[in-house]
Amino acid sequence: MSVDNIIGIKPDFLVLRSITKSYKEKLVLSIDELKIGENEFFSIVGPSGSGKSTLLSILSGVEEPSSGQIFLRDKNITSIPAEKRPTAMVFQSLSLFPHMTIGQNIEYPLKVKGIQKSIRKNKAIELLNTLRLNDEFYEKKITECSGGERQRIAIARVLAYDPEVLFLDEPLSALDYRLRKTLEVELKDLHKRTKKTFIYVTHSLEEAMIMSDRIAIMRDGKIIQIDKPEDIYLKPADKFIDNFLGENNILPVKTNVQNGKLKIINKEKNINDEILSPKNNKLKEGYLIIRPECIEFKKLDKEINSSIEITLQNDYFLGSKICYVADYNGIQITIERPREEKFNFKVGDKIKVYWKPSDSHFVEN
Repeated sequence: MSVDNIIGIKPDFLVLRSITKSYKEKLVLSIDELKIGENEFFSIVGPSGSGKSTLLSILSGVEEPSSGQIFLRDKNITSIPAEKRPTAMVFQSLSLFPHMTIGQNIEYPLKVKGIQKSIRKNKAIELLNTLRLNDEFYEKKITECSGGERQRIAIARVLAYDPEVLFLDEPLSALDYRLRKTLEVELKDLHKRTKKTFIYVTHSLEEAMIMSDRIAIMRDGKIIQIDKPEDIYLKPADKFIDNFLGENNILPVKTNVQNGKLKIINKEKNINDEILSPKNNKLKEGYLIIRPECIEFKKLDKEINSSIEITLQNDYFLGSKICYVADYNGIQITIERPREEKFNFKVGDKIKVYWKPSDSHFVEN
């Protein structure tokens, strides 16, 4: 999806064209074009070795590309080093100075610029408040702070540079689950309040989906999908992204047979069941993807729907929902329903399930 389609975000703010990076003649990054909008929260996601850290290093100026150009507000910044760009980085390690107070840590960029002490202090306290830390933190030592507080302090120090672009390199990965969830919401809120451009790198697609305007998913040094979180969730570009999303149902299917139907295939069981295809006139052999929450046990009213018969293997209570795991001729099927819809199924029961064709998504092999 183009940044032009995101309401309230100016396109062509940060642009990469024909970017490559090689190490010892091995190509590790190849990006034809990437446009990031002003004020956008843009996340780069991928497994280890996908190229996301290399891309961040090039975007931030830590490394130069082997070929290609980078433009910021139409100015070519390809060869400008990181310290001379209007950008700043929050590292996973935070890189705070343990011998300094919190106030001194935040003021450090302002001190380097030669700004007088009284102005520095006022700015440091203002930034503490922006990060929801009170004035008392100004005199505290870094060692007196929790992991979440240190994270906020690191961001406050980076904001003291007043950057146009804020790079965040897996800043939440070392935190426990509960704190990470809190800071995800706070980072999104901070982005809205500061109106800065955030470029966020993470291996967690779930983390990116909570905060981002758009997400780029990488594999083998290339971007394979850029979209809004909801489109990546509902319409993954291929099976790799679908697997990256986690619990999805994947039915191998053959080219459309007749009357808009697809034949489900399985090399081991040779299934001949037919299901309705989503609206797609160019279907080939591939996979039909259906989210667990889109499959129901009751027949859907007022709409033609697809159905298969499954054999229940187990169910799990997950608080607000119940997860059912079933077998469909050697293919595992996962279904999630609200806890209010609890059914008295037993392991081994054969159950017919339904979904709307519009809730399924086709990807080619």
